[in-house]
Amino acid sequence: MTWFEALFVLVAGMGAGTINAVVGSGTLLTFPTLLAVGIPPVLANVSNNIGLSPGTAAGAIGYRRELEGQRGRLLRLIPASLLGGIVGAVLLLKLPGSAFKAVVPGLILLGCVLVALQPWLSKRISLPTHTHRGAWWVIPAVFLTGIYGGYFGAAQGVLLMAILGIGMDANLQRMNGLKNVLATVVNGIAAILFIIVADVDWLAAALIAVGSTIGGFVGARYGRKLPPTGLRVLIVVIGIVAIVTMVF
Repeated sequence: MTWFEALFVLVAGMGAGTINAVVGSGTLLTFPTLLAVGIPPVLANVSNNIGLSPGTAAGAIGYRRELEGQRGRLLRLIPASLLGGIVGAVLLLKLPGSAFKAVVPGLILLGCVLVALQPWLSKRISLPTHTHRGAWWVIPAVFLTGIYGGYFGAAQGVLLMAILGIGMDANLQRMNGLKNVLATVVNGIAAILFIIVADVDWLAAALIAVGSTIGGFVGARYGRKLPPTGLRVLIVVIGIVAIVTMVF
């Protein structure tokens, strides 16, 4: 990797960390960047996941105030994300790279639609689902999102925001803080497995790790100031960009 390519990867990591803290889909910056500098797809995916993990954690730390009073939710949802991340990481190592390609754009589109319609849908969900614990389907949905996040992870945050925003009774910024913790768990456990059993491009991973950590704190600082409508619009826009990028 030349110094220019290294700088390119570092800047992509910063952008990805910022986007992940606010919404998600940072992988759509870093993964194509790694491919562009000549890293093979599976190796790029593994190295990218490891590199983005510190940035996701930085975003979660930046949203710590929004996490106050959500200990119970974290204790219920973290195991689902943890198990999902393990399954997804194993699938990445075992399945051909094209296995999920057809369904990923559809999942992102579904997430965008759910986020956009979240206020309307929330009003029409029966009251028993809108307790502090959330709807019954939130935990299995978080588990399935964890599988996707461990496998690839692009727009994992969009899907999580849709699930949490509709299935739990809390404002969007508090859900964003929760989303950052769950994404950290998924990326973290997948990264551990990849470090143990997979080949890693450590230079690429290190550059993305530095960039995404800086970006994570920047994204948390400014993203938490967005009003709910602005955050919702940003989620949908980034999700649509993600779909267009992956399809074309």
